[in-house]
Amino acid sequence: MVNSELAVGLIFLTQTVVGILGNFSLLCHYILLSFTDYRLKSTDFIHKHLIVANFLTLLCKGVPHTMAAFGWKHTLSHLRCKLLFFLHRVGRGASIGSICILSVYQAITISPGNAWWAALKVKAPKYIVPSIFLCWMLQMLVNVIFPIYITSSSSDKNITNVKDFGYCSSVLHDETRNSLYAALLSFPDVLCLGLMLGASGTMVFILYRHKQRVQHIRRTASSPESRAMKTILLLVSTFVYFYTLSSVFQVVLAVSDNPNWILINMAAITAACFPAVSPFLLMSHDSKIHRLCFAWTGNIKSPHLRRNM
Repeated sequence: MVNSELAVGLIFLTQTVVGILGNFSLLCHYILLSFTDYRLKSTDFIHKHLIVANFLTLLCKGVPHTMAAFGWKHTLSHLRCKLLFFLHRVGRGASIGSICILSVYQAITISPGNAWWAALKVKAPKYIVPSIFLCWMLQMLVNVIFPIYITSSSSDKNITNVKDFGYCSSVLHDETRNSLYAALLSFPDVLCLGLMLGASGTMVFILYRHKQRVQHIRRTASSPESRAMKTILLLVSTFVYFYTLSSVFQVVLAVSDNPNWILINMAAITAACFPAVSPFLLMSHDSKIHRLCFAWTGNIKSPHLRRNM
């Protein structure tokens, strides 16, 4: 095996294993919380769906690319290739939708206390569950025709117009059809990205105004809303960075009829960066996790501690 292919395989393997362990740890965190008196918030429900979306992205993108980098190519059947690409697209889209819903909900939560915003704050938690499930359904409907383009690398020997991804291939069609299909796939992502950036801008503006009001106070306790807002802003900024980087590689990959293995691997690595990093961002800024770990490792069973988690 060539040294460069071995290095790429190790990168994929490390990224996939670390990402899966991180998301699994965050999932265990919510399982442990279910055994306490802590009442899960609406944002926790969004986090759980983000974990599921991350798992789909890592398993359906990281695992097959790792296998291909280590030399296990042409091992997937026609149906498995279609299923892998479909689940990856759905997971990727659900991840974008989850971050969008999370940022919009947090922007509504910390919004000014006038009558219109107050009514919206009361209604917002009720729309979390329908919005999340609508996001999943929309991604399934939009990407249901995506597998039409995908075929197994072992079954494309009689097809001339194919784009090889190492373990699966994509059948090339005319430019008009590809452009229309690309616009259809991109529309939900662009819409979510616009809402996400708008909500993030609103949170930054509110945070700046709050800082201006309390700057004369030497020591001001950080409210839970402020901490949650900073965590979401970090999550959104990280997502936008990796999503932009991934989109650049995806565009170059889309316009290339015969892309080289470096471009294919870079597009896959950048696509899996956010699912691998996001659980660690959430855990590092969540004080409930630190208190929960302290309570369980120290065998603390105080109801007072559980109520305050």
